[in-house]
Amino acid sequence: MSQGSIGFVSLGCAKATVDSERILTELRAEGYEFSDQYDQADVVVVNTCGFIESAVEESLAVIEEAVGTNGQVIVTGCLGARSDMLMKKFPSLLAVTGPHDKDAVLTAIHEVVPPIHAPLYHLLPPGGIKLTPRHYAYLKISEGCNHKCSFCIIPSMRGRLASRSPRDIVEEAASLREAGVRELLVVSQDTSAYGIDLKGDADLLLGKALRPNIVQLSEALAELDMWVRLHYVYPYRSVDRLVELMSDGLILPYLDVPFQHSSPKVLRQMKRPASGEDNLERVESWRALCPDIAIRSTFIVGFPGETDEDFQHLLEFLQNAKLDRVGCFSYSPVEGAIANNLANPVDPDLAEERREALMATQALISSERLQLRIGTTCAAVIDEVTSAEIIARSYAESPDVDGVIRINPSLGVKAGDQVSIKITDSDEYDLFGELTTESEQI
Repeated sequence: MSQGSIGFVSLGCAKATVDSERILTELRAEGYEFSDQYDQADVVVVNTCGFIESAVEESLAVIEEAVGTNGQVIVTGCLGARSDMLMKKFPSLLAVTGPHDKDAVLTAIHEVVPPIHAPLYHLLPPGGIKLTPRHYAYLKISEGCNHKCSFCIIPSMRGRLASRSPRDIVEEAASLREAGVRELLVVSQDTSAYGIDLKGDADLLLGKALRPNIVQLSEALAELDMWVRLHYVYPYRSVDRLVELMSDGLILPYLDVPFQHSSPKVLRQMKRPASGEDNLERVESWRALCPDIAIRSTFIVGFPGETDEDFQHLLEFLQNAKLDRVGCFSYSPVEGAIANNLANPVDPDLAEERREALMATQALISSERLQLRIGTTCAAVIDEVTSAEIIARSYAESPDVDGVIRINPSLGVKAGDQVSIKITDSDEYDLFGELTTESEQI
């Protein structure tokens, strides 16, 4: 008896990617095969995103295509929280589950294509099934969020903060290292808040008491001799201690902080946990502690009630903060968000004009920041090798969301190699360089 074939589409953020990897790992342990063609799969699973309207539209388009081509479709992920809407739009769906609900997805698959044997975990590749290259992996340290940001519906979809135990996280990281991973991308909804729900209960790991907070967890991960990169870090005062770890060389001097705006009025309407003035002070203090730190952030423009003065405040914040990497979204109403009921909505065309103006401003800042690196030498990891060029990243570039370092082709270099690169040029978002030493596998 041959095992069933599963088609799988993973959409959305890094946290959703981790959910997909966990489902795929379990399916592979049960002997299922995977298909990259809808019409050749027995069942198609779509792990959706529902954070912003464009993500919802993308998820619906993928579901529609899967239903039309295959017909045997299971929907999971954040958009799965809106099951009534999905079943009304696609009544033939086999099942709809919410985010990080691996067991419900597996149950739905088993009903259509039963497994032919119990899970054989010893046959899995080291570290399980990954959707990333072998040399880096996402490490999700918690689920959910305790904030009540008015534009966000994540808490209603993923629940309140639920942190994993430090031991569980460090053991997974050690397993990933054994599998060849050399860069950990630490993700969650609020990385700074890690462990507050565990009330300080300590794990005994390697004879030491490891308390559930992001500082001690980062120190423990650093002992594994891997690149540790932190994402989704809220700008609390405790972040200063993380920056000290960066300055000491224990974790990468890279900070992904979702500021969202700078105007105190807009931040209050968003119900964000920090003011614009505090954010600028935080940036300045982090750079004082660790001058080489690379800071990334995301912003929302066109939020209800945002005036020309508020937007100008944001542009001035960017010009003063000189962040290294920036992403920006035009506000779009998401079903269930409190912000939908706020007064003075911004015209979508004006919001898009503001987004374009912000990105034009940031392009100049990014260009200036990258020019400062010309003539310097940095350690980097090779992500991709083609006949036309080599794509690499240093501590200052996270995969998929930031720019890259482009190098001319060179023999003997492969993905996963760590190399030394001299930066020779730059543009608005990318660096260009040349190898200075022979590569070595990390």
